[in-house]
Amino acid sequence: MSKILFVMTGVDHWTLADGTKHPTGFWAEEAVAPYEALTAAGYEVVVATPGGVVPTVDRGSLAPEANGGQEAADRIAAVLGSMEELKKPIRLEDVDLAEYDAVFYPGGHGPMEDLAVDTTSGRLLIDALESGKPLAVVCHGPAALLAATRPDGTNAFASYEVAAFTDAEETQAGFADKAKWLLESRLVEAGVEVRVGEPWAPNVVVDRNLVTGQNPASSAPLAAEVVRMLG
Repeated sequence: MSKILFVMTGVDHWTLADGTKHPTGFWAEEAVAPYEALTAAGYEVVVATPGGVVPTVDRGSLAPEANGGQEAADRIAAVLGSMEELKKPIRLEDVDLAEYDAVFYPGGHGPMEDLAVDTTSGRLLIDALESGKPLAVVCHGPAALLAATRPDGTNAFASYEVAAFTDAEETQAGFADKAKWLLESRLVEAGVEVRVGEPWAPNVVVDRNLVTGQNPASSAPLAAEVVRMLG
């Protein structure tokens, strides 16, 4: 069976500008929607985290208001509980890209803490980009792109068009004035061309083999695009 690599945050907090640690991790819908789409299409999912730690779900992403109601929230939680792959991740440091048909990075604020500065992840992203395999990244997941720097200091994703969680969305979520830095702004500083859509509405951008989504609502359409590319 062909395999898809899910690279996920290994932290359970995001350090804010004042030093406080905001509880977080990965965002449930951004793991569940692609997982369902890819496994339904016949792919095996393998989860990797820095150090092989079991990833933590952001409790806020399980709330009814984050999922359009209690019924949907219960369904997301049930799928999450059934994802055995989350309970036995491999070490990101041990990943062999050749074993996978595609690579996917879900979001949540966690990647802002660890993957944004993880050099192992950065090298994997560069290798995945250059391999031509589908590379999909959603919401705060593009924070990981910041670690994909070449020896000359340039970012491997400079000039690529991407969607990512926007500064407007971070403001509406109540974190813009608390964060050490904002994702959209930092990506632009790195030379990445961020294509901003309406807040909270699905927005998927495809540039060569890179597929990116702006927010949780973009997770399902992003996954559908990956399935189409794998064809």
